[in-house]
Amino acid sequence: MSQTTFKSDVEAVDALAQSYKDLKAEIGKVIVGQDQVVKTVIISLFSNGHSLLVGVPGLAKTLLVSTIAEVLDLDFKRIQFTPDLMPSDITGSEILDEDRHFRFNKGPLFANIILADEINRTPPKTQAALLEAMQERAVTVAGTRHPLPEPFFVLATQNPIEQEGTYPLPEAQLDRFMFNIPLDYPSYKEEVEIVKQTTVLKTHTLKHVLTGPEILNFQKVIRKVPVSDHVLEYAVSLAVKTRPNTPQATEVVNNYISWGAGPRASQYLVLGAKCHAAINGKYAPDEEDVQAIAPYVLRHRIVRNYKAEAEGISEEDIIKSLF
Repeated sequence: MSQTTFKSDVEAVDALAQSYKDLKAEIGKVIVGQDQVVKTVIISLFSNGHSLLVGVPGLAKTLLVSTIAEVLDLDFKRIQFTPDLMPSDITGSEILDEDRHFRFNKGPLFANIILADEINRTPPKTQAALLEAMQERAVTVAGTRHPLPEPFFVLATQNPIEQEGTYPLPEAQLDRFMFNIPLDYPSYKEEVEIVKQTTVLKTHTLKHVLTGPEILNFQKVIRKVPVSDHVLEYAVSLAVKTRPNTPQATEVVNNYISWGAGPRASQYLVLGAKCHAAINGKYAPDEEDVQAIAPYVLRHRIVRNYKAEAEGISEEDIIKSLF
């Protein structure tokens, strides 16, 4: 699909839905199962947001990201976060060239898709450098601002076990991620299929489905998807309900949450719902689209209190109670 201008918005949404199907089919050649994860990552890509993938080792988080980068005709870099990684290791630094002039040597952040592997293993200073780049879509080195290539998309991974020696992301930094996507173990049937595929001599050749300019174009298409006041107010009310001791807060929220979601959650609920509707061939989102993406948007934006932890009440339980 080389064409990036559409006769109408309807045609643009149809093209987006078709591209999504093609993307899923191509990614499915390598990734078995994980349908919901693939879908959510693609939604955040089309919505111009970043995602945090949370799962134990060995669930193909890295493979998933590199496969998505390959199917999209984009530049991909993987950064392994370690305790000794410095901000300049990812942003780049000024070096003195042979003519005695300072020249900026670009770091691995200068790519379209960044896989930030085990982001919680690196000190806050380096996390902050990455998170500044995510927010500003640029890095500042020696007082000079260097814009990052477009589209720019960060997929960070985090291992929920083995928390010794890690630096958990503060709430304000977690808020920069559009989605928090949990990865679960594959089902028995899926695992049999994975082992069948990965223990033989077989390589998949993936074809490029979308280019960078086409993705940027689809990001604009999502913004143009109309949303009714009723659905917009529903999305905002979901975010507002998570704030304890406010007039809209529910009993569950007052009992189990110490901190609720901010206005960025409302923005991402609406954007995500628009994209969820579009990839399913709908021309406007409804409440079901908001509900479908709400757990991914709200999960990392609410902070449970001790009572919730003592009683085993999860973020998911609280979010479901809001519907």
